Amino acid sequence: MLMRWQTRAVLLALFVTNCASAADDTNGSSGQPTYRSTVSEVRVTFFATDENNHPVATLAKSDFAIVDNERVVRNFRSFTHSDETSLDVVVLVDLSESVAPRFRVAVSNVLQLVAREQPIPNDNISVLSFGGSSQGTFGATSGGMRPAVLCSSGCRAPDSVNGLLAVKSSGTTPLFDALIFAAGLISQHRRPGARPVLILFSDGNDTISLHSAREALQAVVAGGALIYSIDMGKSGDLSAGSTFLQQISEATGGRYFSSRFLQKDGAAAVLNAVLEDLRASYVVTYDLPSHEAGLHALRLLPTHNLNLTFHSRSGYYYEPSLR
Repeated sequence: MLMRWQTRAVLLALFVTNCASAADDTNGSSGQPTYRSTVSEVRVTFFATDENNHPVATLAKSDFAIVDNERVVRNFRSFTHSDETSLDVVVLVDLSESVAPRFRVAVSNVLQLVAREQPIPNDNISVLSFGGSSQGTFGATSGGMRPAVLCSSGCRAPDSVNGLLAVKSSGTTPLFDALIFAAGLISQHRRPGARPVLILFSDGNDTISLHSAREALQAVVAGGALIYSIDMGKSGDLSAGSTFLQQISEATGGRYFSSRFLQKDGAAAVLNAVLEDLRASYVVTYDLPSHEAGLHALRLLPTHNLNLTFHSRSGYYYEPSLR
């Protein structure tokens, strides 16, 4: 799902993300990345799909070029398979009134995800909800309505399963606040060698958040998670919420699934896609092509097989230290 050119400017305005390097650092109080002038290398994790939207297992570095702020990059420092071999999954499910007609199907899908013992260890999966009768309390962490943590590790325990079955759909939709909370949880629990994935069940609409869409996307991208969104909106209705789900998935290098997946393919198809993407992922590094401060747009383009589509983050932010 390569980013549509007409939406690229909108997406780039939505987020900033860290430039990968040995000099990366984090401000412990705010959780926001900081940047140093010693950054000299860009690191991009990506996978490719063919004309049938199937992951391509074998790629060569001659199969693609990178466009970094309109500069074409073909000389790479390194090109290897990703060393991530497992998943660290946070499931975020919308229980608000707007998704009531499809709410039970979504909960059934969440339970299917939780029940899959392979390849997600019990300690590597958490389930959060927002909206609905299980809604959490107002909290200082997010500054708004916090989601309820239905389980964080141990999600396959009977009590956790019963808690998932007991949730009810109602109320408003603090989607952006919930994404920020989930991003914080992902950052706190990230494990070496595990790919952080946020599986979002929602119609993409927000009605009450104190934070903006831009702030939500900044937080999720900074947390390093790929978003796989499952649209809970009305089937066949390409709404503003659906567009937001598509954009946030594309911007993080994940995927968007239309509402038909809830009824037809369900959680198994989504998780299988995540696993296939993980196995087909590569990491490429290259010299920083310019020291222009600010947002650097990223595009990966095919050089030979024009049927290939590349999935990766859509940019990074570079700001040298002032000394």
